[in-house]
Amino acid sequence: MKFSLLGYSLYNGLSDGMYVILAIQALWGLYCVVLVWNRVKQTRFKDEESQDAFLDDVEEMISAGDFEGVKGYCEGDKRGLAQMVSLAVENRELGFKRSKQVMLDRFQRDVMSDIEYTLSWVSAMIKTGPMVGLFGTVFGMMGAFSKVATSESTVDPKLMAGDIQVALVTTASGLAIAIPLMLLSANINIKIAKMQDLLGTGLQRFYEAFKVGLVRSGGASAGSAATPASSKAQPTMAYRQP
Repeated sequence: MKFSLLGYSLYNGLSDGMYVILAIQALWGLYCVVLVWNRVKQTRFKDEESQDAFLDDVEEMISAGDFEGVKGYCEGDKRGLAQMVSLAVENRELGFKRSKQVMLDRFQRDVMSDIEYTLSWVSAMIKTGPMVGLFGTVFGMMGAFSKVATSESTVDPKLMAGDIQVALVTTASGLAIAIPLMLLSANINIKIAKMQDLLGTGLQRFYEAFKVGLVRSGGASAGSAATPASSKAQPTMAYRQP
């Protein structure tokens, strides 16, 4: 009697545990989606017109040689292009090519890598949700057939209904987790692609203005060569996290 009671409790505990795991997967996947969604929203401009307006102001200050004004203008702006512009201006003593490389490396490491890491969790929840559901299906059917095997007479269908319910509910729950997360992940990837396209357009425009501004200001060479003083300068890594 104690053995059967222990087995019954263990079975119910595992069944409830799978429901808890599925709930955690759903909540964690949704949380990661919200994180990426907000990060992309903070990083990109609302539209191309607002980005063009920002670049108009930056180009005007660069043309006037007011690099400090550009830094102040970008101060506190969490959007990716603004932070990249600020980082490039801070490292202008390194020359055009090196400051450009520092800017791109920092953006890739601090923004894109963070987004990719978080999206990998969403992908993991999409893959493991149905697998946990499948485990529940196997576990439920094992319980149902166990009652059939140990019964000395005809098995009451009501006794098997609970096991079959576990098998079906866990499978449905796993699919219910994976399908919405797949759709949300696809939507986020589209937003990321649009952000990268818009950012690429803005960077190309900034590169041209920045290169001309360096030449006019008589600072470090806009080409690959740098002056001895600038070659010893260390890059400033003041990329601000949102």
